[in-house]
Amino acid sequence: MDDKYASLRLKNQICFPLYACSKEVVKKYRPFLDEIDLTYTQYITMMVLWENERISAKEIGEKLFLDSGTLTPVLKSLAVKGFINRQRSKEDERVLMIDITDKGRALKDKALFVPEKVGDCVRLTPEESKQLYDLLYKLLGRLDEE
Repeated sequence: MDDKYASLRLKNQICFPLYACSKEVVKKYRPFLDEIDLTYTQYITMMVLWENERISAKEIGEKLFLDSGTLTPVLKSLAVKGFINRQRSKEDERVLMIDITDKGRALKDKALFVPEKVGDCVRLTPEESKQLYDLLYKLLGRLDEE
């Protein structure tokens, strides 16, 4: 029998396992990030800054798929903790530039253990991890085309 509501079943939704996995994986990060006094969003923001020591807030938001309403409080809290400096661009005052501080650079060494510890919790083979990573970024790329 044809069920016209089959598309509304939770088991037929790609969004649900993505949502649930994301939530559960982020939960696995919490105890490790607590050790270095970061939330998950602060952690991924610092990852961008460890790669780009000076970058605009807008570029950080683009890399992390975060809007300014989400990113602004994260940047403010990282500044209060002394990990970053926030300042307006001299060339264009509408642009907020973010610089990593020496304390923020030092945090990178303290965070080195986090990926391995979370990887131990996730328990995927390196091949499975790479396949999942590739598929997720393929999906992100397609969603970003709209």
